[in-house]
Amino acid sequence: MALGKLIQVDTYTVSTAVGSIILGGGSSGSSGLNVSIDTDDVYIAVWYNVHSSADAELWFRVTKSGTGDTSANYDYADKLFKNTGFSRRGVAGDTKTILENISLQSNQEQGNGISYLYNFNDANELSYYTYEQSNRNTSGQLSAYVGGCVHTVRSASDGVLFTLNAGNITDGTFTLYKQV
Repeated sequence: MALGKLIQVDTYTVSTAVGSIILGGGSSGSSGLNVSIDTDDVYIAVWYNVHSSADAELWFRVTKSGTGDTSANYDYADKLFKNTGFSRRGVAGDTKTILENISLQSNQEQGNGISYLYNFNDANELSYYTYEQSNRNTSGQLSAYVGGCVHTVRSASDGVLFTLNAGNITDGTFTLYKQV
């Protein structure tokens, strides 16, 4: 079985502070490329070197017609690994998935991750995604979340939105790939 290849379809690098970033999402996309998740392929969202202007959580949402869906339809579970041990988290009926649960404010701190997106183009199926993220805090300690989420609405999703619960995204590169 061949593994296929990755094709970069959208990318956005933060040059001035922004409140949110959309990969895909058609004409609402941050890059201005008017890209949508519009095939049945697996898509991959990658983010790295993400910083914020305030102590904040990095949130992830699917987009419907280019708008982040804020309905309480995100069921996710993950495991946090860090130098002091691990913990588990399971959330049902949330309005987003929390990807990073630390401050991303200082230059030493940064968020990085990858998410595999499935069934986004299928209006008869649930959109779901897995995610792996790692970050470094102000003490230089590493932590990582590994988990997955299902968006419990049977409708097509055309992109993903990254936003914070406080402040702005001040740095980072966000890229969307299609696996073919």
